[in-house]
Amino acid sequence: MLNPDSPFADFFQPGVDPADLGPLAGLLRARPYLDALITLFRGGEDEVMVRLLILREIGSRAEAPRWSPQELESHFSYINAIKRDTVLKRLRDNGLLVWDSDEGLYGLSEPGRVALAAVATLTQFADGDAELGYLTAQVAAGQAVGNISTESLQHLQARLTELHGDFEQALESQSEHQIRSARAKLDSVWKWVEKGTEVVRAVLEDESGERRVQQIAQAIALSQGRMLNMTGVFQRRLAELAAQRVHLGQSGLTSTNVSDWLRGRSQEQLADLGRDLLSFHPEPAFAVSDLLLDVTEFEILERERVEEIVSELPASEESPNVSAAEAERLWHAEELFELLQNIKLETPLTDAVLADTYAETAYRLSLLSLLGDREAALEQSIVADLVKLPLAFETDDVVDLIDHPEVAALTRGRLKPL
Repeated sequence: MLNPDSPFADFFQPGVDPADLGPLAGLLRARPYLDALITLFRGGEDEVMVRLLILREIGSRAEAPRWSPQELESHFSYINAIKRDTVLKRLRDNGLLVWDSDEGLYGLSEPGRVALAAVATLTQFADGDAELGYLTAQVAAGQAVGNISTESLQHLQARLTELHGDFEQALESQSEHQIRSARAKLDSVWKWVEKGTEVVRAVLEDESGERRVQQIAQAIALSQGRMLNMTGVFQRRLAELAAQRVHLGQSGLTSTNVSDWLRGRSQEQLADLGRDLLSFHPEPAFAVSDLLLDVTEFEILERERVEEIVSELPASEESPNVSAAEAERLWHAEELFELLQNIKLETPLTDAVLADTYAETAYRLSLLSLLGDREAALEQSIVADLVKLPLAFETDDVVDLIDHPEVAALTRGRLKPL
């Protein structure tokens, strides 16, 4: 039963023991360290900043981690003496600073040092994508010491999922500005994605790891693979939008340049650009009241109007989900497209279609048979883009034996640029 005098008595239903709640029990075990953070961050912003400043300065002296009162007074002489003593007293009373009465020196306590290290790690990622960098660093640190937190892995997976959703929304918007911003965002976080890939690979190779950790690591690997595919998607979409740009005469400027310039102006500057450009409509003096009255009477009383037809839009339907097999085939088709579009000279068939598995090799060969197919070229898909490539597919009545783990033989053929 929950003690009525417990600080949690007002938060839980009668009969609920906080010790039985797994997530809360974990927080209670870390209570000394959480109390240290509460001490640091309770109060106004200015108070919090001064506390962090003083605590970080005290913890930065690694060669002599203990301070005498005279050293503290001299080092923090630039802070108001009353405010300084108040902060030091708060840190000491709440257990972040420890007073050694035998030597007469101050030192950081264990919770204080842990809280300070956590703040140092957080401020290290203040630039760029702080969230993804910080989460990846936490996972990498746990993997390095052999103690990966499932909670850290879940946070990393959630962030990768959010980023992938943002990138998909940018693509669906068909806005060049949003797509370019999304690609720049992808470029800025790519180093953390690569670092996360190394950590996930090490986790998956560790057969002694927990099953839950392995499952989350596999989900993270899938999210990273989807983000890797985004690089080529962004490039193709921007190339399509570049072909649709409107060039402004012989000035060398395009509609994209004008849009970017306007986005960089403030509302006041935009208002100044539009001032005195609007004209008033003409007010003819020959429109007399009698004629206006006759026209009004006809429009209101005599004119026959077509009956209004009430029509409703069809009910919305959810788009069908793409199965894992279809998604894999699309990925293979995009990979083949990127390979074929770089072909400038006659290329043997084995260089174009031979892949790691039999299934992927057969799928590539089936796509090559569509080259030049007019009906397939009319679709709006990656297959249609592949079909439109200026290549000719030729085969001979000869079968070559291949040294491959899954493909034993392949028809001799070639791809020729048109």
